[in-house]
Amino acid sequence: MPDYTTDEKYLTPTYVINSDHKDIISFAQKTVGDLKDPVKIAIKIFLSVRDQILYDPYSPFYDLDHYKASNVLRRGRGYCVQKAVFLCTLGRACKIPSRLSFATVKNHLASKQLKKVMGSDLFAYHGFTEFYLNGKWIKTTPTFNKELCAKHKVDPIEFNGKDDAIFHAYNNEKKLFMEYVTYHGSFSDLPLDLVMKGWRDEYGEDRVKSWVKLYKDIKPDFSEEEPL
Repeated sequence: MPDYTTDEKYLTPTYVINSDHKDIISFAQKTVGDLKDPVKIAIKIFLSVRDQILYDPYSPFYDLDHYKASNVLRRGRGYCVQKAVFLCTLGRACKIPSRLSFATVKNHLASKQLKKVMGSDLFAYHGFTEFYLNGKWIKTTPTFNKELCAKHKVDPIEFNGKDDAIFHAYNNEKKLFMEYVTYHGSFSDLPLDLVMKGWRDEYGEDRVKSWVKLYKDIKPDFSEEEPL
């Protein structure tokens, strides 16, 4: 088995995962304070990304700069992949081996407006973060902030540093919520070309192009959308 604790690619800054940026380092230091235990640090930074970076599925997505962690921090919002990048970046800034992973999920409770924009309730290449803690990779999903979860009657995802923290299958009313369809693997850096190809394959070239135009010209406000 590889020794991930000494695999530098999971600790090294990249253009997007810019864990050496002064703003990232400052945010990480303010978040974790005097904590030394990697598990406690991972929990702390997970909660900070979950709730301080608001979920926004209408964030621009077509350029690497849209994902750069320092830019996500500055905007204070992002969709799942951008939030996963930010959490991965904080992990590396805190010396925790961290990587990005992707899965296609079916959101049974997506808002009517979002389903209309997507043309589907299938979300291809949903992004999340994995931390290497106590000898194993652990999945963490910081996508939905707690206020959004309350609105959609879903418990916010909690992370104990030991078990995978992924989407709930059902909401608080026992309605089917999130279904994992396909896992696409894990990566030491953002494979944006692969993600974009996955979207074009799933939704079609014209629809992806329409998103680029929509998010440039008229940006929808996801916070105003009503849940199903």
